[in-house]
Amino acid sequence: MTSHKVSHSRRVEVTELEQFLTEPPAGFSVEPLSGGGYRVHSDPERNLVLIDDCQSCRGTVVFHKSPGRSVKMQNLWEYTSTRKSLLSKWIYVLTSACRENCDKKSTDEFAVLKQYVVAIDGSDPLIKWQMERGLDWTISSVAGESYRVDIDLTEAVESWAAKNINVNTDDLMQDEPVWRDASFTLKYYSDALFDFPHWFGFSKRTFKLRLT
Repeated sequence: MTSHKVSHSRRVEVTELEQFLTEPPAGFSVEPLSGGGYRVHSDPERNLVLIDDCQSCRGTVVFHKSPGRSVKMQNLWEYTSTRKSLLSKWIYVLTSACRENCDKKSTDEFAVLKQYVVAIDGSDPLIKWQMERGLDWTISSVAGESYRVDIDLTEAVESWAAKNINVNTDDLMQDEPVWRDASFTLKYYSDALFDFPHWFGFSKRTFKLRLT
């Protein structure tokens, strides 16, 4: 199996999950658990980890104190704190490289080939500009009610993969992979008594982060 850990102008770093666990990057430590699996600790001053508990070939992986892929905010202080972290820290999410599932008995349309930890530098000028613009657009478009915004990293991951994954030499990547879960979500809950746009799904937004 080919191992990947490559930087793209320091804006993004992508590491196979298994390699991440055996060779954690700066600011991370990995603790083996007695019952199998791992607990991953990170430095909250430099990293914003948005990864749910997951499965690896070595067991369950728990990212300590991670809120998971979906971040909930219930007041202005929580929003301001989350925004500050997004614009100043490395943001970590877990994504999967998949291919169409040929197993007719499976209920899942795609089969997971590999899992990757994706890190985006929120302080990078280009990333920061896109993030600020997307967050400001979201707030201005929902007029104070509760909202959900999905930040999509798929194009950034595809850009990295195009330069760093060779489908001709990688033993698993026989075709161009489909990237799943290359995103994270912010959910803001206002205290409005009748939050009709949110109830009816009208306050959902999405914006994309790109490397160029």
